[in-house]
Amino acid sequence: MNTGVKFDEFEDVLVEDNITTGQRSQIVVYNDDYNTFDWVIQSFMDVCNHTHEQSEQLSLLVHFKGKASVKTGVMSELKPMKDALVERGLSAVIESLVED
Repeated sequence: MNTGVKFDEFEDVLVEDNITTGQRSQIVVYNDDYNTFDWVIQSFMDVCNHTHEQSEQLSLLVHFKGKASVKTGVMSELKPMKDALVERGLSAVIESLVED
């Protein structure tokens, strides 16, 4: 059966997928009008394992700048954290970091 795809081309795609799964990413949390500072601080401590001071500073950045990067790492580590923040009512996304 000829699919028109050469094995070498398919292999290149698999290698590229393996590289992107280890790519550094960040969780970005956006400001909203619903969550209290105390809830956001507690969420950062519980989910991201930040200290109270780190969580407080991050919550202020989110509030005054509209968004803040609250955790960096690889996608496999960040996805469960992002999902947990969203389940707590925070507006969070994962963005890939561009490395030079």
